[in-house]
Amino acid sequence: MDTTPVDLSHLFEQLGLDSNEQTIQRFISSHRLSAGQTIWQASFWNAAQAAFLKEALEADSNWSELVDHLDTQLRK
Repeated sequence: MDTTPVDLSHLFEQLGLDSNEQTIQRFISSHRLSAGQTIWQASFWNAAQAAFLKEALEADSNWSELVDHLDTQLRK
């Protein structure tokens, strides 16, 4: 059983990115998704990150709600 806390900082850790609040906000403000683009199709993810995001959504995993939240943040 995975006991990793499910929050935005841990999602960033799962993606292999810095996970402090300032870095997360900087990432969100400097990356954007275009209309019709799925989150895992964005060019700023590497192959492993894209696969994780896609799998999280397709499997409706514990991470899917946070991936959806990040998707929304990247469209503002």
